[in-house]
Amino acid sequence: MKTSTIAVKSNRVKILFLLPALLCGFAWTFSIENPDAKEIIRRAEDKLRGTSSEASMSMTIVRPKWERTLDFKTWSKGTELAMILITGPARDKGTAFLKKGKEVWNWQPSIERTIKLPPSMMMQSWMGSDFTNDDLVKESSTVTDYTHKLLKDTTIQNRPCWTLELIPKEDAAVVWGKVIVMIDKKDYIQMRGEFYDEDLYLVNIMQAGDIGMLDGKMLAKKVEMIPVDKKGHKTVIEYHSLVFNKEYPDEFFSVRQLKDLR
Repeated sequence: MKTSTIAVKSNRVKILFLLPALLCGFAWTFSIENPDAKEIIRRAEDKLRGTSSEASMSMTIVRPKWERTLDFKTWSKGTELAMILITGPARDKGTAFLKKGKEVWNWQPSIERTIKLPPSMMMQSWMGSDFTNDDLVKESSTVTDYTHKLLKDTTIQNRPCWTLELIPKEDAAVVWGKVIVMIDKKDYIQMRGEFYDEDLYLVNIMQAGDIGMLDGKMLAKKVEMIPVDKKGHKTVIEYHSLVFNKEYPDEFFSVRQLKDLR
C-alpha cells in the first residue's frame, strides 16, 4: 500500500468536524426542501462560525499497546480566539495553549515559561495525539474552497444522511485531494468524513457518535479520528459539558491569562 505524504507529515482534519477546543459543532434543525450540495455544506459550516463557547472535554489517544486520556477545558470566541487548559493527568495539569489568529502560544508550568510555537513545530503532534499544532490555527472553508456534488444517500446510526463529494478548487490552499462527507438530514450533523490525499488515497476517517443534547443543541458528543495507514491508532474526543454564547472580552484571550487559567 502506498504511504501518503500527507499522512506522514500530518493527520490534519479541519473540515466541518470540530477541532478539539476551538469550534463547537452544534446543529439546529433547518426547514429546507431539496437543498443543493453547496447549501447543505453552507448550513453545516455556518454552525461552526461566530459563536463563543466554554467546554469540558477529554481526549483519548489510542495506540496498539497503550491508551492515554487527557482532560481539558476550552474557551473560544469566534474563529480567531481560543484557549485550552489541560486539567489532567497530573503530569500535564496546568499546560495551556492560546490561539490568536494563526499564532499559538504554549504555557509550560514545569519550566514556568510561555513559548510561542515557531513554524518548525507546527507539524508536530499536539499532546501526542493524531492532531498537530497546525490544526489549532489552519482553517479552510468547505463552501468557498471546494466544489460540491451530491452522491447517493445513506443511513448512519439510523439517521438518514446526504453523501457529498468535495473537490478542492485549483487556487484553494487545502491539503486534501477529495473529501467525502455524510451529513444528517434532520440536524445537519456531519456523521462521517473521509479525507483523501492529492493522489486520492484515503488518509483519515472521522466519525461522530453519542448524538445528544448539550446546552439545548443537538450535536455529536463524541468524535473519532482514525488514520487509515496506522493500524490500531485513533484519537477520540468527548464532550462532558458545553455552554454556548458566554460573554468574553477579547482581553481574556491573552498570553498573560495563560498561567492563571483554572
